[in-house]
Amino acid sequence: MTEINQDFIEQSVKKLDKADIALSAIPNLPLYMEQMRQFINQEAGGAKRTDTEDKISDVFSKAMINNYTKAGLLNPPQNKKYNRDHILMLLLINQLKNVLTIHDIKLLFEPILVLSNPDIKDVIISIEDIYDTFLKIKDDEYKDAGRDFAEKFKIIKEKTQHIADADKQDLAEDFLIVMTLVAEANIAKRLAEDIIDEIFEKRKAVKKA
Repeated sequence: MTEINQDFIEQSVKKLDKADIALSAIPNLPLYMEQMRQFINQEAGGAKRTDTEDKISDVFSKAMINNYTKAGLLNPPQNKKYNRDHILMLLLINQLKNVLTIHDIKLLFEPILVLSNPDIKDVIISIEDIYDTFLKIKDDEYKDAGRDFAEKFKIIKEKTQHIADADKQDLAEDFLIVMTLVAEANIAKRLAEDIIDEIFEKRKAVKKA
């Protein structure tokens, strides 16, 4: 029987859930870039897969942070120091860049946060509220993933029950479980991209006109 069962999924979900940094753990004092990078790389690095050398690479390099600033996605530091909002924004970018392009992330955040002028405080929702809500939504999704697995696995079992060899049946089930997860991820990604294209991109075009 395949090793990917309800307990396996629940344990994986718990491991992923622990990788997020709680809002209360984010420093509330100015940090130089290297201090900020050290905090993020240590605290958020556990969410990354190990690379081919069995070690976890940095979440953010200096070049990446500078590029986000040049792109207007991250406000410039003040006196070479980064504040709590900078850290929260980078943590959100880290979550989103696995699914969305930097261009799409900027389109998404521009109407909500003032990215081009850090002195303007007229924001629809604070970066703290965005981050805290995002983590709560992720937590709910993790719980749903565990609950939904049993039903999906039942469908997969029906598709593989004709395979007489137990090892081959296990392999087919493992394969179909991964394919199911990838299909769900692709659908969610395409839905997010479509909303950005149809709503956020068009809103920006109308504003420019």
